Amino acid sequence: MSSRLNSFILASAAKCIGCRACELACGAAHVQGGVSVGSLQGSIAPRLYLTRVEEICVPVGCRHCEDAPCAAVCPNGAIQRTDSGVLVDEEYCVGCKTCLAACPVGAMEMAQIWKDGRPALRKVVDPQNSDTFILEPALLASKCDLCHERENGPACVEACPKDALILVDPMKVKKRRNIEAALALAGVDTRTDFRSGEER
Repeated sequence: MSSRLNSFILASAAKCIGCRACELACGAAHVQGGVSVGSLQGSIAPRLYLTRVEEICVPVGCRHCEDAPCAAVCPNGAIQRTDSGVLVDEEYCVGCKTCLAACPVGAMEMAQIWKDGRPALRKVVDPQNSDTFILEPALLASKCDLCHERENGPACVEACPKDALILVDPMKVKKRRNIEAALALAGVDTRTDFRSGEER
């Protein structure tokens, strides 16, 4: 378990225009085998979703909670807190859905798994006849992973045309606030950038 505070993506409803560029970028960033125009096999399943309430729209995704309720209830330990955030290890996920019920912001999803351009199937006991098995779509827990394997960071943040999404690193925020507090205590006007002298 990580001792570091988790980074997370913060969305601004005031800046969001509802264009869904974040969803498309997220979905494309998580397609196995890469994606290009005309080559996609399978579905695009973003890990954050644009939510509309009347005139307000804002992307909702995993907040990478410090106490990670989804990880606490996972019976297989498939969800872990790491230095990259709260991540799902698909190898250990059994699709039980307890993480969906535990997530306080509704950021967990059950995503269809695709193999070689086709929906993956799994064997389950037939509810009508416990002596036989049937095939059903394989679903696994899916959530924002902050694009931890992506060099440029979260695809949604990079794709947003209005900068409505930002990646928040709590340690950098704390450091900036500590500097501002120290300058304020020293009598320096913190509304002015102390390095350049320009108004913020």
